[in-house]
Amino acid sequence: MNWKSFLLGVGAGLTCAYALKEAAARNSSVTASKALGHAKAAFKKEGPILGSWINMNQEVYQKGPISFTVYKGGISRSMEDGKTEQFEFVADASTGSIIDVYRL
Repeated sequence: MNWKSFLLGVGAGLTCAYALKEAAARNSSVTASKALGHAKAAFKKEGPILGSWINMNQEVYQKGPISFTVYKGGISRSMEDGKTEQFEFVADASTGSIIDVYRL
């Protein structure tokens, strides 16, 4: 076997593997559980959380001229005066970051 042919094959294989890895990373999305975890971490900074939920199906969400693929969910948390606040959030499906929050 010729060393040049072997090294050329190894180089081509590594190049293809890298290209496939990059293509998969561009098309990937976070799970609904991870998106809920991001939301819970953000809300915990303001106070304790009583309950949370998330819709496991991705939806298209339009904010101005931009459309996102998102997960929708909700958080209930207790206030210092004993009252309960409820929020609905919209999380980007590709990054898990919170796009929008609504008080219910």
